[in-house]
Amino acid sequence: MAKLKTKKTLAKRVKITKTGKIVRKLQGTSHNKRKWTASKRFRKLREAIVTTKGVITRLKKLLPGK
Repeated sequence: MAKLKTKKTLAKRVKITKTGKIVRKLQGTSHNKRKWTASKRFRKLREAIVTTKGVITRLKKLLPGK
């Protein structure tokens, strides 16, 4: 059986925690941050955890080496 390759674009964007949860950044946080309020800045710059079971299994198939 052939070796499974990791999808490098996904590996750069997500991180798998020790317990198996997948952590990613929220969208829309790359620029135009000056006009955000302080509370919005803290909220948006936190890392989001992907919790849907179907999404987690789909993403783990794309990251076999992790």
